[in-house]
Amino acid sequence: MDTDLPEAAILPLIEEYTGPVAGIRRTERGFSSDLTAVVDCAKGPFFVKAMRNRPGGRRESLVRERRINAYLGHISPHLLWDVEAEDWLVLGFDVVDGRPADFAPGSPDLAPVVDTIGEIGRLRLPQIARDWTETRWDRFASDSSEAELFRGDSLLYTDINPSNLLVAKRRVWAVDWAWPTRGAGFIDPALLVLQLIAAGHTPTSAEKRADLLPAWRTAAPVAIDAFAAANLRMYRAAVGRKPDVDWLKAMVDACRAWTEHRGVATE
Repeated sequence: MDTDLPEAAILPLIEEYTGPVAGIRRTERGFSSDLTAVVDCAKGPFFVKAMRNRPGGRRESLVRERRINAYLGHISPHLLWDVEAEDWLVLGFDVVDGRPADFAPGSPDLAPVVDTIGEIGRLRLPQIARDWTETRWDRFASDSSEAELFRGDSLLYTDINPSNLLVAKRRVWAVDWAWPTRGAGFIDPALLVLQLIAAGHTPTSAEKRADLLPAWRTAAPVAIDAFAAANLRMYRAAVGRKPDVDWLKAMVDACRAWTEHRGVATE
């Protein structure tokens, strides 16, 4: 094995937990980590996320994932062990043998996906997350009063997309808790709405799915409007930086369809 690869670097660090390793299979998801892989080994298998132990947001995301896992119950695969060395931070999880959820209209995955988002909405905000205030959309709000609409005391997942909601034996797992935050409870349902529109739903049908979730039903329409507009501004800015990325352009289209449906001005 190439000694410059993450696989070679982490093997001496994890062997206490894995025993002899038969192989390391990289996975398709996990773009924010230096390595995401299934480790086939004597004591496993394990799903492993590894990051170079350097200051910054990417390391902080893995630290948050390590800290929040114990509060997620059966919604996310359990963190079984972790290693923090001078050069590497490694997390070892249960392996979920699943596939990405199908968000398309008519998919049988939609009901269990909504159920899982509902379960996330019922999680209590742990003390460790009290300082994790959600601010990512603040600069895309029209003013500070709109940004205040995104505040709240709910534990938010925020990374809702088909690749992070894995279907395994009629059950949906929410994986990759890279950036949980504290904020308004409607935000996760709203992100689901946006993803459903991007997957081909009309805004009306997408919002009907969200209406099954209490945090959406009780949210002030003005708060949802502000969030929809902030997302359109955010994705427009992202396309401005990366004009050739097709999925970003698709998200702009989805955001535009949603804001037009809600009659929200975004200029």
